[in-house]
Amino acid sequence: MEEVYRRLVKKDASLIQLLEPPFDKSDLDPGYIKGYIPGVRENGGQYTHASVWVAMAFACLGDSTRAWELLHMINPLNHGSTAGQVAIYKTEPYVVAADVYSMPPHTGRGGWTWYTGAAGWMYRLIVESLLGLKLDVDKLRIEPCIPADWKSYQMHYRYRETFYHIMVTRTGRCRA
Repeated sequence: MEEVYRRLVKKDASLIQLLEPPFDKSDLDPGYIKGYIPGVRENGGQYTHASVWVAMAFACLGDSTRAWELLHMINPLNHGSTAGQVAIYKTEPYVVAADVYSMPPHTGRGGWTWYTGAAGWMYRLIVESLLGLKLDVDKLRIEPCIPADWKSYQMHYRYRETFYHIMVTRTGRCRA
């Protein structure tokens, strides 16, 4: 994961590449992804499914700092806070983009929106991996991976016909 973070996380562009370098003029044939120009979609751009899974992996390792940092980077709301960001992202800043381009002149531009499964994975990242709410058949578990400066948080959760109002309070040192 250290190598993923070092090689694929692009803080300056707020994206996480799927691979680096992109396939361009190579004898290697990875299949359909070589059909995309370098830095677009699966050919070296951010493939948001995988980016979410990277954040989930850091949460699973107990690295709350990196997990939350990566969520912040790939959260579409953080690509549309200013007119400059909107001009770069060029997609709806309230919808998860399936991909984000990583190469000039389109670095940071969002790709497909509305019909990506990445939105569902992002929901699971937030609810399950970070806030720690996990339902295993009929047992509810809470295993948070929260930022160090969070003292507590609340969740309201409905399971079938029952509403749960959950307050999680940090009481001491935890794994993350």
